[in-house]
Amino acid sequence: MTIMFNKDRPVQPGPTEGNLRVRFTGLNAGYSGRPVLHQLTARITALTMTALVGPNGSGKSTLLGVLAGVIEATSGQLRYAEGHPPAFVPQRGAVGDTLPLTVRQTVEMGRWGERGPWRRLTRQDRTVVDTAMERLAVADLAARQLGELSGGQRQRVLIAQGVAQQSDLLLLDEPTTGLDPESRERIAALLTELVTDGTTVIQATHDLDAARAADSCLLLSNGRLVGQGSPDQVLTTTALARIWQTA
Repeated sequence: MTIMFNKDRPVQPGPTEGNLRVRFTGLNAGYSGRPVLHQLTARITALTMTALVGPNGSGKSTLLGVLAGVIEATSGQLRYAEGHPPAFVPQRGAVGDTLPLTVRQTVEMGRWGERGPWRRLTRQDRTVVDTAMERLAVADLAARQLGELSGGQRQRVLIAQGVAQQSDLLLLDEPTTGLDPESRERIAALLTELVTDGTTVIQATHDLDAARAADSCLLLSNGRLVGQGSPDQVLTTTALARIWQTA
């Protein structure tokens, strides 16, 4: 599917291009008249891990929001290859600690796109939820309140919610920020497994170790794309020093 962003925002089908999963061209976006993204053009290969890297305010979260469909771009073109709508896992801070949700209820929300929020889950839905919870090792936490969990546990629950959507495109906003090393390593291993099993993963991250383990990187600075390619090509000492100095 190709989405052309302009005042009328028409949507029209687009052909699959080899092993591309997402392509965007001349993408611009912002909030209430405040531009954030400026003329971004990049290609995301299917069945890979892509890291979005850059300082706070560089546009990583905004780009993920546009790709997820929760933020409307102001202009440009966004093309998805054939596949399911993307699953979006926001930052932990975007999900309130005080919401009266159990772990299982949180993961079940991942089926709402398929079933709707007010319809009973089917047996197949419950099986999908069970599988996602087992895969993220949170099945034993099913009855716990989301706000009672540690940071690492909570992040795994949110990723399980994304996995329960059964999308082949998973978008994550800072999935390991603020977590201890063991939790970071565990989530990194899980994301690698998802790619191996057929999911294209795009994650915004400040963790340079996670970024260097990705297949490709998009380096952002002040809402502009200043580098794209393999981690070795993009995450050079010179490039990183330059964008953090200008942040």
